[in-house]
Amino acid sequence: MKTLRLGLAFLASVAAVDAALALTPSEQRGLVFAKTNCAQCHSIDPAGPSPLPLAPPFRDLHKRYPVEDLQESLAEGIRTGHPGMPEFRLEPDQIGDFIAFLKSLE
Repeated sequence: MKTLRLGLAFLASVAAVDAALALTPSEQRGLVFAKTNCAQCHSIDPAGPSPLPLAPPFRDLHKRYPVEDLQESLAEGIRTGHPGMPEFRLEPDQIGDFIAFLKSLE
């Protein structure tokens, strides 16, 4: 059983590396931003729950609204109705990278 779990963990890590290698440079920069600033609360992966249950997985954002709609909020300083989320204000190139990453999860 332990060998099976190790094997599955290895396959999952290989799949994650393969998925990261398939990203464009812009999507990769967006992923780095998400890992650095968002992954403590949001799931930034194609599967799995968010570490903070109130935080929606990024792969589901496009089901709620077009992710491009976040551009203005990211430029002006995104704020949400839930406590604990820091305000982010991104530069235009960062916004493009982050949106490209979010779209890669659709």
